[in-house]
Amino acid sequence: MSGHSDGTSRASGATLPAVTQSDELANESDGAARTDGEHSAAPDGAAGHAPAPPPASPGGYRAAFEAARLPMAVLGRDGLVTAANPAFGELLGKDPRALADASAADLTDLGGDPHVWAAYRDVLAGRSDRLRCTRRLKHPAGHSVWAEVSVEPLPGGDDVLLSVADVSDRHDLQARLRHLQMHDPVTRLPNRALFFERLAVALESATYDRGGTGRIGLCYLDLDGFKAVNDTLGHRVGDRLLGAVAERLARCAERPAGRAGRGGRLVARLGGDEFALLVEDSTGTEQLADLAQSVLDALQRPFDLAGQRLSVSASIGVVERAAAGTTATGLMQAADTTLYWAKADGKARWTLFDPERNAHRMTRQALSSTLRPAVDRGEFTLEYQPLVGLGDGRAQGVEALVRWRHPQFGTLPPNRFIGLAEENGAIVELGRWVLERSCHQARAWQLARPDEPPLFVSVNVAVRQVWDSDLVADVAGILDETGLAPELLQLELTESAVMGSAGRPLQALQALSDMGVRIAIDDFGTGYSNLAYLSRLPVSVLKLDGSFVRGFRSPEHPNPADETIVEALVGLAHRLGLTVTAECVENADQAERLRRIGCDTGQGWLYSRPLPADRVPVLLAGPPMTGEEGERG
Repeated sequence: MSGHSDGTSRASGATLPAVTQSDELANESDGAARTDGEHSAAPDGAAGHAPAPPPASPGGYRAAFEAARLPMAVLGRDGLVTAANPAFGELLGKDPRALADASAADLTDLGGDPHVWAAYRDVLAGRSDRLRCTRRLKHPAGHSVWAEVSVEPLPGGDDVLLSVADVSDRHDLQARLRHLQMHDPVTRLPNRALFFERLAVALESATYDRGGTGRIGLCYLDLDGFKAVNDTLGHRVGDRLLGAVAERLARCAERPAGRAGRGGRLVARLGGDEFALLVEDSTGTEQLADLAQSVLDALQRPFDLAGQRLSVSASIGVVERAAAGTTATGLMQAADTTLYWAKADGKARWTLFDPERNAHRMTRQALSSTLRPAVDRGEFTLEYQPLVGLGDGRAQGVEALVRWRHPQFGTLPPNRFIGLAEENGAIVELGRWVLERSCHQARAWQLARPDEPPLFVSVNVAVRQVWDSDLVADVAGILDETGLAPELLQLELTESAVMGSAGRPLQALQALSDMGVRIAIDDFGTGYSNLAYLSRLPVSVLKLDGSFVRGFRSPEHPNPADETIVEALVGLAHRLGLTVTAECVENADQAERLRRIGCDTGQGWLYSRPLPADRVPVLLAGPPMTGEEGERG
């Protein structure tokens, strides 16, 4: 920057060209100029700031000034050189006398940084008593010099002293130490710390630099099955593999993938077998998808490592978005989630971030975290769907179906939260509440209709309830409390849970059956279908999965296979003393064919949708539910 001075500009002398690379202030963070009046030693034992007399003084101070090996110059308050010593002239490759009236800011690039320039002007104006900064200057011989420039007022006058110390060796050492600190020793790639530093800078520059695309992209990957390499071949081979992978990733980053943006790319090892490819100023998802595919293609080729021929694949999460409004944390969370999707989808692939899928995941997390408190807050309610005799159309029982009246997401059906409850253990508390509420309601209906056959209530039970609680004691206590007869309670477990029962689950089922409680296998026909278990388990009811019933076509287009399978299952169940309920009965033709086959009860929208408890008596008071009236509820 030429012509800088604090006051009237005069013709400047020879200047020292500055390297156009961002400079930093020595010993200060964030480039802030130091004006605290501290003193420091110059390299090689030279005085950091040699005292200098006013230029007119002919005494010993002048001789010391001239003989000093530290480059120095005396400046006026206008920032122009009034005197320079030979060392200063040698640094610039000029006769020191020719530097008189030259702008010191131009000679030492003090105007190249706004923060430094402001701090320099404060010293000249007397608002600050010191400036120390580090600038990268070009020596007349052609090489660069890292110089520590200090400016401070001289005592007893209006002049200031500028000194320049060559700190290139110190700077180079610091640079080498920083490189070691910020790079991974195994792969020699930037490490996690440098990656996040670069990511923060990229987000900031992309947000405010209107000349670029304003977007950023990230491929976040880890190697599939890398742990097996370490476990079987040792960490030395594992490290060699990581190094070889790093080389291929670096080549992928150098090679344009699709339409390359103007921004740079950074390949980093984040730890273990995790790597990241950062694309600054990305041009869109197509560019990132091409880059991810090139990585997969590059890693497919086997690696030859000291006689070991290894093959490896990677799962990659791909995120590309506008930099504005994006944080480093948010970007990494999205990338980590997408990497998880890639692994869950089968590994050895890349997956693009999907906001809708992520919203569903976030919803799952929100539901999971609030399940337990929701039971205490009374957010759950029950609805009941009739189980109708196919012979007479009369309701013999009802299935209790839990609903979650969520304050944010509205009323949720069981398939939205039962799986989550099983995962986090909330199913035990929720299941106990459903069981207790259902038995109370069944007993209330029985007392309200003393002259009618009582309805049994069917309650779904998760296998985790058997393992994590004393289900037998819970059932016995609830039946005793409500006064409901054991034969009016039916517990439904899925086929996969019942067929593999052994040990404690089998003992619990047997105890419940001995108590008089009915045990039903839900969704029968979709799990293990190990029919040999039916003769050994205390099961009383089979509930055929709805897929069999939906497979019944109209009379004009019959599907004999479905009907044959159902007929065989019904016949087998009856020979074993079991009753059969068909789920998902939706039309009268299905009901008639099931009745003809010999199925005992049906359940579905043909008879009624799930109803609140207060509407069940109204349904029971109506005519038989033969299906001829159409859909109810």
